[in-house]
Amino acid sequence: MATSIHQQLKSLYVEDESQHEVDLDSYRIDAIDEDGRLIEIQCASLLAIRDKIRKLCRKHDVIVVKPLAARKKLLKKERRNGKVVSQRYSPAKQTFAWIFQELVHFTKAFPDPRLQIDVLLTEQEEVRVPAKRKTWRRKHSVQDRRLVEVVETISLRTPADLWQQIPGEVPEVFTTADLAKAGKMPRWLAQKAAYCFREFGYIEMCGKQGNSIEYRLAPEKKKRGRRRSRSRAA
Repeated sequence: MATSIHQQLKSLYVEDESQHEVDLDSYRIDAIDEDGRLIEIQCASLLAIRDKIRKLCRKHDVIVVKPLAARKKLLKKERRNGKVVSQRYSPAKQTFAWIFQELVHFTKAFPDPRLQIDVLLTEQEEVRVPAKRKTWRRKHSVQDRRLVEVVETISLRTPADLWQQIPGEVPEVFTTADLAKAGKMPRWLAQKAAYCFREFGYIEMCGKQGNSIEYRLAPEKKKRGRRRSRSRAA
């Protein structure tokens, strides 16, 4: 579903509309900037564009733009063409750590020397209307999503860029429980993060603590990651 936020982000990255929706190498590219970089706005899952991005990166520099909803206002309509009858802020807030839920399906495309992922922490408005077929789980459907503000942009080119976004200190030997605490994320998301870093070759398994796998930085990464590491005994 094409939404307003998709068009807004295209215009944010490339103002020249003649460079929007360009056909290139048998693909439709969202936009091409003045430096010739391909801009792909992906509000849905990164998995959907994984193979496309892998092929484009063989010949082109690519920026994948992934917006996360750090704050979202829900606007409810009684009918599709009606007025907004209620509005409230959603209690759900996506932090940067939510990118691991996407990257777990994108490790065959990232990292790549020609690829940059821009993670945007945004404020959004989501317009909801009654679902055509209501169920006990689904009473409304999303009519549109609109960008209110880009709060922060975090650009990723390497696994080290990801590691540096972990706000807390990670022990020299750690479990996903330690990673969850340092990254201020639920453990299920820390498990996805550990999977990503392991696939990137950035961490390696080194033992077990009860039923939990223990990890450490891969040998060639230790020097780079030392700023955020400390011994378990500390």
